Amino acid sequence: MSNLPIFVGLDYHQDSIQVCVLNSQGEVLMNRSASNNCLELVERLGWNVSLGHPTYIARMKNSPDKSDFSDGRLIADLTRVGYLPRVWLAPGYIRELRQLVNHRQRLVSHATSLKLQVGAVLREQRVKIGSDRGGRWSRAWTASVKDNSALSEQGRWVVNDLLDQLAHGQGRIKSVEARLAEVRENDAVVKRLMNQPGIGQVTAWVLRACIGRFDRFKTGKQLARYCGMSPRNASSGERISDAGLIDACNPMLRATVVQAAHRWIRTIPRWAKLAGHLKRCGKPPCVAVAAVGNRWLRGLHHVMKGSVSDHN
Repeated sequence: MSNLPIFVGLDYHQDSIQVCVLNSQGEVLMNRSASNNCLELVERLGWNVSLGHPTYIARMKNSPDKSDFSDGRLIADLTRVGYLPRVWLAPGYIRELRQLVNHRQRLVSHATSLKLQVGAVLREQRVKIGSDRGGRWSRAWTASVKDNSALSEQGRWVVNDLLDQLAHGQGRIKSVEARLAEVRENDAVVKRLMNQPGIGQVTAWVLRACIGRFDRFKTGKQLARYCGMSPRNASSGERISDAGLIDACNPMLRATVVQAAHRWIRTIPRWAKLAGHLKRCGKPPCVAVAAVGNRWLRGLHHVMKGSVSDHN
C-alpha cells in the first residue's frame, strides 16, 4: 500500500468554504463549495493545515475573473509547488493577550482624541494656562482648565464634558492594565522582556502579544522587518538606495518600538551615543530613532530566542 499525496486549497468564508483538491501533477480532483464545518473535518483527519497570507495571495492573482473556484485552485496549486506564503497562527493564549492589548490601545487612542479636542477649544478661544500650573495635562493644569472663567459658557460646558470623559477613560485604561498584569503574571517571556533595560510593562505586553515567539524568526533582521523598523529598498538599475520604513507591519507594534527608542536615547548611553553619531553625520532625528530601534530589535532577538520557554 502506498500513499497518494494530494494538495487541498481552502478559501474560507463565513457561511461556506471553497475546497479544491489537486494531485501531485496539478490535476483538479475536486473543486466545490462546502459548509464551513469542513475545516473541523480536516483537523480531525490530522492533515497539516497552513494559514496563507491573504494579502500576498491576492497580489499573486490579479485577475478580472476572480471567483471562489479560481481562488481555491490558486491556493491548492501554491501549496503543491511550495509557494504558499504562510502566516504564523498564534496559540490561543497569545490571541487572548492580543485582544486585551488592542482594547487598551483603542482606549488610549480615544483618550488622546479627547485631549486634542480640549486643546482645540482652548486655542479657539485664546485661553492660555500659565506655566505655574505645571506641565500640560498634570493634575494642576487639568484643574485650572476645568470651569475656567476665561472660556465662554458653551465652551466651558464642552471642555468640562470632555474632561469627564477623559477621567472615565483613564479609569478604564487602568482597569485593562490591571487585567493584563493579572493574566501575564506568570508569563516567563514577559518577565524576560521586562528585565531588558528601558522596557516596562506596556512595552513588554505589546511585544509579547504582537511577536509571540521570538524563535520563529531566523535572524534579528527578520524580526526588525516584521516590526516595521527596516527601510524599504528603492534600488533601480545601478542606483542602490533606501527609502522610508516599510509599511507592511503592525502600526501599534512599530509605534511602541519607536516610543521605546526615544526613551533609550534619553536614558541609555549606548543608544544616546549611536543617535548622536548619526545626527552629526547629517541624519535626521527620525532616522536616528529608527536606527536605534532596528539595532535594539536585532540584539533582542539574540537574547530572547530559545532562552525562555514560550509555553503559557
